[in-house]
Amino acid sequence: QVQLVESGGGLAQPGGSLRLSCEASGFTLDGYIIGWFRQAPGKEREGVSCISSHDDSAYYRDSVKGRFTISRGNAKNTVYLQMDSLKAEDTAVYYCAVGSGTAVTPMCHYDYGVDYWGKGTLVTVSS
Repeated sequence: QVQLVESGGGLAQPGGSLRLSCEASGFTLDGYIIGWFRQAPGKEREGVSCISSHDDSAYYRDSVKGRFTISRGNAKNTVYLQMDSLKAEDTAVYYCAVGSGTAVTPMCHYDYGVDYWGKGTLVTVSS
């Protein structure tokens, strides 16, 4: 059974950090684009960051550049999102997603070609 399980969400203060993890089971992440999306209350889902397992190329939306870092784990079935300098506007449910495309921008920027979704983990940034 194919599953993506997110973890690491929670409450952080503005300026703080959290690290999200996405673990795949039932398949390996090799050959896929892996990404993080988020949806805040009352807002549309948006792509945050994606990474290619083909060449490790990465995409970041403008609002998180310089603050968030996406990476793949050594075990090849885990992807992380290190979130630093968190802001209140980062508050959202964060979803892990996997797509079988070959480029990060179509999936992350246009929300195109996602094959699997995780159930999400809530990130709340508040003092």
